[in-house]
Parts: sequence; structure tokens; C-alpha cells
Amino acid sequence: MVNEILIEKVRQFVEDECKKPDSNYKDAYDLHFVSMHKIAKELAERLGADIEIVEIAAWLHDIGSIIEGRENHHIIGAVIAEEFLKKLNYPEDKIEKVKICILNHRGSKEDINERNSIESKIIAESDVLDCFDNISKQFVITLVDEKKSLEDAKISVRNKLKNKWNQLEFEESRNLIRPKFEAVMLLLGEENE
Repeated sequence: MVNEILIEKVRQFVEDECKKPDSNYKDAYDLHFVSMHKIAKELAERLGADIEIVEIAAWLHDIGSIIEGRENHHIIGAVIAEEFLKKLNYPEDKIEKVKICILNHRGSKEDINERNSIESKIIAESDVLDCFDNISKQFVITLVDEKKSLEDAKISVRNKLKNKWNQLEFEESRNLIRPKFEAVMLLLGEENE
């Protein structure tokens, strides 16, 4: 049985951290966590995963970025999650499962542990799938943070999204996002390659 009260406390913690004046990514709660959580929960239900672990990990997967920044946010996030969940008297074995999900959610890191549990695979895939729901965010990162020209940003975003598509392991994930993937590839000039 899913502990809805606990999940709500985790959600509230993440929202509060995102909205603090010194938060690294003030819009992350609305622009990433909410949609990523929804995707993760849907995949967990479809794939028969532990929904409670998935929901908690979805809310906490990027908490390290919010509090400390992007560098090693998966490692920092696992520590923050452990400390927070211990305060809530969450069982140690479940905390470890949540931590594994957080540690393994980054597709761009080669030093991560293997994604052996369905829950850790769902968190990683949901993070990828969320990129397709926030394509404008990908352009902001590329244009503003990476300071690329509009044409270079178009190519960069297209290539990033193709790479993310190729990271997907579950057919359910591909089915969820296929129409958006095909549309964005069409819009960003995939047919010209």
C-alpha cells in the first residue's frame, strides 16, 4: 500500500526547496518535477513497479541540483534524500531503493551504478521522457547557458533529443513519447539528414 501522506511530505519538501530564494532552479518544480513525477508514476503502474519507491524517487531525483547545483547532483541528492527520509522514519531498506534510483538517473554519467531495478530504470527513463514535454527548456539551456546560435541550438537540441530517445529501454516509454519525438524530429529538420 502506497503511503500517500509520506509522498505528500516529500513533494512538499521538494516544492519548498525549489521556491527558496537561493534555489538554483526556481522553476524546476513546475517545469520538471511535476511532469517527471506524473510520467514516472504512469510507467510504474504500467510496468508493475513499486509505486511508492518510484514516486518518492521521482520527487527527489534532482534535489541535489536544487540545493547544491548540477555537479554530482545525483550523489548529493542521494545523501539529501537519505537524511530527509530518515527524519520521516522511512524504512532503511526502502531508503536504499530510493537512493539507488537517484544515483542512477543520469544518462550522461558513466560512473553510475548499474540500473538493475525496474524502479531505477523508470526514474532514468522518466527523466528522459520529461525532456520531450519541455522542449522549450532544451532551447533555453542551449541558447542561454551554452551560448549557441539559433541554428546551432536547433541542431544541438535535435541531437540531444535523438540521444535521449536512443537511451529508452522500455517499449512503454517509446509508446508514451513517440508522437512528440516524431513531431520534434520533423520540426527540427530530421528529414534533411
